[in-house]
Amino acid sequence: MKRGQDHAYVFDEHGQRYLEGMAGLWCASLGFSESRLVDAALRQMRRLPYYHTFNHRSTDVASLLAAKVAALAPMRDARVFFATSGSEANDSMVKLAWNFHIARGEPARRKILARQRGFHGSTVMGASLSGLPNMHAAFGLPIPGIVRLECPSAYRHALPGESDAAFVDRLVADLEHTIEREGAGTIAAFIAEPIIGAGGVLVPPEGYFPRVQAVLRRHGILMLSDEIICGFGRTGEWFGAQSFGFEPDMMACAKGLSAGYAPISCVVVAPRVYEVIEAESGRTGGFGHGFTYSGHPLGAAVALEALSIYEQMDLPAHARRLGERLHASLAPLTAHPLVGEIRGKGFIAGIELVRNRDTREAFDPAQGVGAQVEQATRERGLIVRNMGDVIALSPPYVLDEAQVEWMARTLGAALDEVAARDPWKAAAAARKEAA
Repeated sequence: MKRGQDHAYVFDEHGQRYLEGMAGLWCASLGFSESRLVDAALRQMRRLPYYHTFNHRSTDVASLLAAKVAALAPMRDARVFFATSGSEANDSMVKLAWNFHIARGEPARRKILARQRGFHGSTVMGASLSGLPNMHAAFGLPIPGIVRLECPSAYRHALPGESDAAFVDRLVADLEHTIEREGAGTIAAFIAEPIIGAGGVLVPPEGYFPRVQAVLRRHGILMLSDEIICGFGRTGEWFGAQSFGFEPDMMACAKGLSAGYAPISCVVVAPRVYEVIEAESGRTGGFGHGFTYSGHPLGAAVALEALSIYEQMDLPAHARRLGERLHASLAPLTAHPLVGEIRGKGFIAGIELVRNRDTREAFDPAQGVGAQVEQATRERGLIVRNMGDVIALSPPYVLDEAQVEWMARTLGAALDEVAARDPWKAAAAARKEAA
């Protein structure tokens, strides 16, 4: 891509214009031409282009940003640790969890509970936490100590005829069994995305997270919310935890924090965690962890301006309104022969493509149906993302309702084109004849 223009559009080297329906990698929430963010970056670069946050030092913009993020967080009196990427933030959460348990006199608590199909980054720890096989095979991952739990996607993982309530009961029972099997005294934390993003835009059933949190609290296991995609309005609240009714012990944030205009991430830490670490630091030693660019003033200045814009647009309500229009516009596609399920919450959606709508039979991955739909959509001037045969939409918040409706129509036209190709046309005819 060569340039961005008119907020939601990018242009390639041939001058072709695209509406960016994924906000890049889920992050360019204010589009690609927000002059206020550019101006904030320029002002900061001229005033103080770099300083660190080590040895009890900081910068005014990093301190202001920490206070702003803490004020928005769903836990009161939070503290904020800065990094530069979502992967670093998740790594930092794990180290803080280990530090917390060592400070409490439970150094054996090392294991992390993580879910199938979750995505938590590309570092050694982040990829190990992720429940995606393609993140593991080529690298000999995951590292020891990652304990895998069932994915909470009812469409693919509930039993035939199982209600959402019964599915949640089974997931919670599996969690209890896993803790009993591993030993609660060996488990440090549970990590989860409120909505699983790269694993397929997977929305948990109602009541799942509060039930999980109750189990974790009973066993002294920390709850870590990976808000890297969901944070800053994506689910229709400031944070995904608020949309799903739980209060995390720590949150990892990135992407929307700076609207993608500068690399910055953070960990938001609840008092019940940082107070223990702080109180015992004389015995355990300081928190010997950080990065050269933690709280980089450029990223902090851009993030402060992004949060100011979000507040002025009343972001949660704005995202809910756009999300209602998005899901209403996509609703007619539920009858499309390639579409098994359309899911999402707020201004994020996933469309799962299937070979057989009645049985939910998946396509053979070698057919690349999702990739074909992505290409057909791109040829019409809309960028989406396929994760296998799930098509994801996570657009910038700067779209208007007409653009949202155009995205749905364009995706529908792309689905029609792919559905008309062999072998799906022939396969559909064969199924009809067999019936």
